[in-house]
Amino acid sequence: MQIDPSLPRRLVAAQFPQWAGLPVVPVARGGWDNRSFHLGEAMLLRLPSAAAYAPQVEKEQRWLPVLAPKLPLPVPVPLAMGRPGLGYPWPWSVYRWIEGEPASAASTADGTGLAIGLAQFLRGLQAVATAGGPPPGAHNFHRGGPLAVYDGETREAIARLGDSIDGAAATTAWEAALQAVWPGPPVWLHGDVSPGNLLLRDGRLAAVIDWGMLAIGDPACDLAIAWSFFGGEAQAAFRAALAPDAESWARGRGWALWKALIVLAGLAGTDATQRAASRAVLDAVLEDASR
Repeated sequence: MQIDPSLPRRLVAAQFPQWAGLPVVPVARGGWDNRSFHLGEAMLLRLPSAAAYAPQVEKEQRWLPVLAPKLPLPVPVPLAMGRPGLGYPWPWSVYRWIEGEPASAASTADGTGLAIGLAQFLRGLQAVATAGGPPPGAHNFHRGGPLAVYDGETREAIARLGDSIDGAAATTAWEAALQAVWPGPPVWLHGDVSPGNLLLRDGRLAAVIDWGMLAIGDPACDLAIAWSFFGGEAQAAFRAALAPDAESWARGRGWALWKALIVLAGLAGTDATQRAASRAVLDAVLEDASR
């Protein structure tokens, strides 16, 4: 759905008149699953952009206030939940704004420090009690569930790509990930640990945002950033600080492999820049799998 600032401005005025006079301005790099807007200087509006993302609103509203005080770094705190209205069909959220710059190659001078900080955060997240937490499902595109749900899609991508990739190596890495089954009890997972969801201040990890993929289950999907963003010493530091077992590392590699393959094969709506980045991820995954 195309959402320009006039829609959230009118929704706020209709449902939260106490904030009606505040300016509504799009957030730079405001995301895909949700359209994000500044509400004044201290708040953030997030409106799902499609029906598939709408169930995440109530989930975040329910669980982020539970998780926030138990985590080692700030996460978004919901202030209010909006209702459908004015032709907009889904619930939406008002959050407190968190200052910070999204991680990127340009903004991350200390990749190793970021990797260690993220690993420590994920260890803290995984330690929170899971009673009543949401299991994986359509609401988070099965993050935290078995990789087998994407087996057909992954094999289709390998077939489509043909001789443009090392299909045999990709298949071997994928099958190794499928065989590395998660044996443990469910733990909390973020589900979309990517540079854009890591906020930095003074070069250090300061907050983790965008929890729409939140669930309890197998946390291996949160390892995919090891291949999509970290490399060399930073990747080694991330692995050492988080200390996943070999099977979890293989499943994390599988999540990174699946995403890289479907982007390269055109099974996800992406552009040339994203495809080039996914090629680099695929190369990193296959190199790691061959060791």
